[in-house]
Amino acid sequence: MLRVSENGRFLVHEDGTPFFYLADTGWTVLQRLTLPESERYLRDRAAKGFTAIQVMGISEFSGLSVPNRNGDLPLLDQDPTRPNDTYFAHLDRVFDLAEGLGLRLALLPTWADKVGPRLWGTDPEVFTPENARPYGEYLGERYRDRAVIWVLGGDRNPTQPRHLATWRALAEGLTRGDGGRHPMTFHPQGRSTSATFVHDEPWLSFDMIQSGHHQRDFPNHGLVAADYARSPIKPTLDGEPCYEDHPVDWKPEEGYFDDWDVRKAAYWALFAGAHGHTYGANGVFQFWRGGETDKFGARTPWQAGLDLPGAAQMRHARRLLESRPFLERVPDQGLLVSGAGAGAAHLRATRGSDGGYAFVYLPSGGPVTVDLAKLSGGAVTAAWFDPRRGTAEPIGVFATGAATGFQAPSAGPSQDWVLTLDDADREVPLLAG
Repeated sequence: MLRVSENGRFLVHEDGTPFFYLADTGWTVLQRLTLPESERYLRDRAAKGFTAIQVMGISEFSGLSVPNRNGDLPLLDQDPTRPNDTYFAHLDRVFDLAEGLGLRLALLPTWADKVGPRLWGTDPEVFTPENARPYGEYLGERYRDRAVIWVLGGDRNPTQPRHLATWRALAEGLTRGDGGRHPMTFHPQGRSTSATFVHDEPWLSFDMIQSGHHQRDFPNHGLVAADYARSPIKPTLDGEPCYEDHPVDWKPEEGYFDDWDVRKAAYWALFAGAHGHTYGANGVFQFWRGGETDKFGARTPWQAGLDLPGAAQMRHARRLLESRPFLERVPDQGLLVSGAGAGAAHLRATRGSDGGYAFVYLPSGGPVTVDLAKLSGGAVTAAWFDPRRGTAEPIGVFATGAATGFQAPSAGPSQDWVLTLDDADREVPLLAG
């Protein structure tokens, strides 16, 4: 089971060891894949270092009237008080596969278009304050002993009192069913954070941001930093940044997000204080097969999309952060004597709370001047970590106590680097790909 760390910033296992939430958006795995296909997908993501899969229990796309690949609908007569055991038996088997691979399912009981009218279309609400509670209790009891993280919401902000009441009722049902054993969060609309709407809700374990797909170089670090500063303290992360191979602002003529875009989103958010991160690929999240109608600009079938470069590169961020004391990490832009910059040139810095290490992300390489007085010991060992390959190149040893300049091995688009600085008296790994 997972819980929030003592300092309120991270998720940890029951024994207090860190859990790095590195999720993939496999939103429609339950509706669009057979069990053998699900196994192929989950094995790939486990091999690439992911620790969680974000999944819709009831899909935005298939909804209540289109069956899954087995021919089953989630609810009988579209009634939330009558969940279809056969449908959820398939989810049981997906849990079996995921847990066998060391993965957790970050499960949305229902996508939010079933709570009130859709943003597009005129579908009536399905879930209400009255029927959401028993549905939540059903799921909570069924998956009480599973490796699950509950995710409420789904691309809709609870701006109406009745909608918020429905989410509260669902949260109460889940908690009653699982005994409060599993953490819970809320997935909001693009360019927003759950903290704006439900940060103070007692059921919310950690906040979730959706920086979304509207623009290149969206400053998700600003949303993370704002959440990090909130009281009471709760962990936060970007649960839906730009998807790799997704058209910018849904307009192919604006270009497609690539692996550099998804790396920037990851390192900006993590170094701003996020406890984990979510990756997504356009063809994969919807398991697009090619030749199908699609309104999201998919151009790569999901099988090929599994091997987009950004997916394999996410593990490097995880390995880097897990290689140092994880629960002591704090954001610190004060390290940047030469300034943080803006847009695609924005630099982000983080360090250990005791000054034992620091990381600086340079999205376009180039120079940076760092205040080494913020680090412990009389000297630091420095290296350049390559987010594309997961390798580190030693630079040398530098005295602390003064501002020091560094020059990345390369500069320009897609030439991002992480400067690593460690107390020279401490033994740290030199990461290799």
